[in-house]
Amino acid sequence: MRWNLKAKPTNERVNQLVETLKVDELIATLLIQRGIETYDEARQFFRPSLDDLHNPYLMKDMDVAVSRIEKAIENNENILVFGDYDVDGTTAVSLVSSYLKSYYPNVATYIPDRYDEGYGISYKGIDYADDNDITLIIALDCGIKSLAHIEYAREKNIDFIICDHHRPGNELPKAIAVLDPKRDDCPYPYDELCGCGIGFKLVQALAENRNQTIDDLILYMDLVATAIAADIVPMTGENRILAKFGLDVINQNPRPGIKALVQNVKKKILTITDVVFIIAPRINAAGRIKHGNEAVALLTEYDLEQAEQFASEIEQYNTDRKELDKKITLEALSQIEENKEEKRFTSVVYQEDWHKGVIGIVASRLIETHYRPTIVFTKSGDKFAASARSVRDFDVYNALEACAEHLEQFGGHMYAAGMTLKEENYLDFKEAFEKVVEATIHPDLLIPEISIDAEIDFSEINPKLMRILSQFEPFGPQNMTPIFMTNNVVDSGYAKNLGQADEHLKLFVKQNGSEGIGAIGFGLGNKLELTKNHSRFEICYCIDENEFNGNVSLQLRLKDIKST
Repeated sequence: MRWNLKAKPTNERVNQLVETLKVDELIATLLIQRGIETYDEARQFFRPSLDDLHNPYLMKDMDVAVSRIEKAIENNENILVFGDYDVDGTTAVSLVSSYLKSYYPNVATYIPDRYDEGYGISYKGIDYADDNDITLIIALDCGIKSLAHIEYAREKNIDFIICDHHRPGNELPKAIAVLDPKRDDCPYPYDELCGCGIGFKLVQALAENRNQTIDDLILYMDLVATAIAADIVPMTGENRILAKFGLDVINQNPRPGIKALVQNVKKKILTITDVVFIIAPRINAAGRIKHGNEAVALLTEYDLEQAEQFASEIEQYNTDRKELDKKITLEALSQIEENKEEKRFTSVVYQEDWHKGVIGIVASRLIETHYRPTIVFTKSGDKFAASARSVRDFDVYNALEACAEHLEQFGGHMYAAGMTLKEENYLDFKEAFEKVVEATIHPDLLIPEISIDAEIDFSEINPKLMRILSQFEPFGPQNMTPIFMTNNVVDSGYAKNLGQADEHLKLFVKQNGSEGIGAIGFGLGNKLELTKNHSRFEICYCIDENEFNGNVSLQLRLKDIKST
């Protein structure tokens, strides 16, 4: 692991914030690192307010989109709410459809089949609309590059409203309205919303026509928070506000579908991390193993008993998904080894029978072993389909763009993308991708980095610090859980391995005669020798609360250990 201690802000900036907020230097430093340097910025950070949400009509085409939906309602048209099969797409469809259905009955939903139709707007979905006399489709979390599909729909007199957050291509689809803050001509002040977030802004605009306030929409924010967590968008601006209030809904008054998913979780208060690792994978599992429609059915079900039945089925899908991704990951690692590709700048693997629903997860798993941009292909019809994942600070989308001549289609973000290509182009693409990455990636980016916020002494760790750090939540990109480093550390003689394969490490550490503090290092079992014989070492870690038998104490969650 490569330790990277963030540069400390200048004393002048730190002292000014210390004086303004009456906080200590450590907290001031952490805030400045997160772009917070004034009283108002600190207020918005520590006290997220619904009043700070932007006017939805600042988004380009929002007025056109609302006008077209109101016209459809006035003319008694059938409306189809269409979305991608992942968490962002299914939560967005659940949100927009359930809001519209609260006052207008002629609303249907459509999630494309991951295997039969693939990602994004599909001709089959448009045909379904045509067959069912649907004249308006609201597409969520997809559509920004679907030029041909939108044209096909126009020929059938079907209008489209696109609500997407992906990067547009050189040309926008000829839809009635295209809501995407990443449009060059969109003046909306925040461009990091997820697909469900943009769906929420549409609902916020529609609500104004019904004399509803933002308070009337809080019940939908659990869906937005789930999508924000799952799509790994920056935890800043509107995302932070929506995630905070959405988490409150999840913890205090969750919809039956989410309540059914988490009812066996023993924690009293769920964090955004729990949403990422408990709720999101289960919603995703429906689209990966069965069909995204089942996730929408769960999230829009208001009878708890029925929701529990849906959740039980989805729990089985998630179990199946875990078994599949474990098996495929082992096969992919073997393929890399057999092909003697361990030293390459990229991992690109293919097997025709790999389950398309888990190849994105497998790509992430491979990066844990071979830390580099990774693409996992499988057979999909007569094409090869793939999911790509990247490493920190490397833009895999740009790399794919440089290889576009070998691809049929592709789309995505800096860190994750999907693509299809013809079978005969696979090897040419694999080599082209390798050459592009080799030419453009900095060697340091091929070593996993731990970004450390500050170096502190154990004397600075106390319940007051923990109380303030807890107010930094919800955590996520651009507001990650603070990581600290401390040197001149010794174990008190209690160091031991934990886990079936001794893969974890438990310590009780001290520094310069300080009181001891418990520490746990998941996956750090191989570091045990560094801590023996009163050897001094350095640690980097997060500070957690550990509850045992009703007692709460502070604990260090170790990220890495190095000998001094």
